[in-house]
Amino acid sequence: MDARSPQPSPALSDRLPPQAYFVVSAVFHYLGPAFAVLLFARVDVLGVAWLRIASAAAIFALWRRPWRPLARAARATRATIAAWGAVLAVMNCCFYLAIDRLPLAVVAAVEFLPVIGLAALGARTPRNLAALALAVPGVYVLTGVRFEDEPLGLALAFANAALFALYIVLADRVAKAPGVRGIDGLAGAMLVAAVVVTPLAGWAAAPAALDPVGLAAGVGIGVCSSVVPYVADQLALARLPRATYALMVALLPATATVIGVVVLAQLPTAAEVAGVALVVAGVALHRPGAPDRGYPGRAHPPRHDSATAPASAPHPPRHDSATAPASAPTRPRAAAASSAARSPEETAPSM
Repeated sequence: MDARSPQPSPALSDRLPPQAYFVVSAVFHYLGPAFAVLLFARVDVLGVAWLRIASAAAIFALWRRPWRPLARAARATRATIAAWGAVLAVMNCCFYLAIDRLPLAVVAAVEFLPVIGLAALGARTPRNLAALALAVPGVYVLTGVRFEDEPLGLALAFANAALFALYIVLADRVAKAPGVRGIDGLAGAMLVAAVVVTPLAGWAAAPAALDPVGLAAGVGIGVCSSVVPYVADQLALARLPRATYALMVALLPATATVIGVVVLAQLPTAAEVAGVALVVAGVALHRPGAPDRGYPGRAHPPRHDSATAPASAPHPPRHDSATAPASAPTRPRAAAASSAARSPEETAPSM
C-alpha cells in the first residue's frame, strides 16, 4: 500500500477561472467612475479625483511599502516612476472632468484610440491598419455627435487619451526595469500621483472632510477604480492566453456603455451605439507587434511578469495598468511564457 502525503488544496484564486477575474476587472474599471459621477453632486469633480488617487495611494503604500524596493532601484527607473505618477495624476483629473461633461461610453471609446494607434505604430500590418480604419471612424462618429454641445468635454477626453498613451509607454518602461516588481512600481507611481494631484485638486476635496458620507464614498471609488481592477487583472493575466485577453479587452467600451445605461441612465443614441461598435471591432481586430513584456494597467484598469503579481497569485504576471496598472495599467496586465510575450498596446486600460 502506497503511503502518499496529501496534496494541498488549491487556493481559491486558482480554483476560479481566469475569465471570472477579468469580468470583475472589466466591471469595476467603469463602475468606479460611474459612482464618481453620482458623487459629483456632493463633492467637486476634482475633489473626487483627489480622493480616488489619495485613497488608492494609501492602500498600495500599506500593502506594498514601495519605498523599500524603489530605494534600491536605478536612478533612471525612479525618474520614470516619478514621471509615470505625474501623468497618472493629470490623466485622472482630465478623465473625471471629461465624464462630468460627456457620457461614460464616449470617453471610454475615445480612450481606446491611442491603444490601437500604438499597435499600428508598433506593427504596421494590414490587420492593425484595418483596426485603425475601424476605430477612427467610430471615434469620429462619437465625437461628431458631441462636438457642438461639449467642445471642452471632448478636448478633455482627447487629453485624457493622449495622457493614457504616455501612461502606457512609461508603465511599460517600469515593467521592463530590472529589480522592480511591477506592482511595486505602480505603488510608487500612486504615491507620486498623490503628491502631484494635491495642489491641483486637494483644495476641491477639502469640504469632503466635513462630509463623512462623501469622504467614505470617495475612498470607495478609489478602491473600486484603482485597487480591485488591478488585483483582478493580476489574477486573470496569470492564466489567460494572450489572444483571449486581447479579445476580451475589446469588450471594455461596450462594458462602459452598459454601466452608463444601468448606473447613470445614459441612454446612447443610435449613432453612439454604432460608434462604440466600430471601436469594439477595432480593438478586437488589432494585435500587438513584437513580443514584449506587458505593462500595468489604469484602470484598470489594469500587465506583468511572474515577479510582479501579489503573493496570492501562483505564477503572477504584472498589470496595470494601470491599468493596470505596474500595474498598469490595471493592469493593468497566462503562464509566465505568455505573460512575457505581452506588449504594452495589448494591456490597455485601467483608468
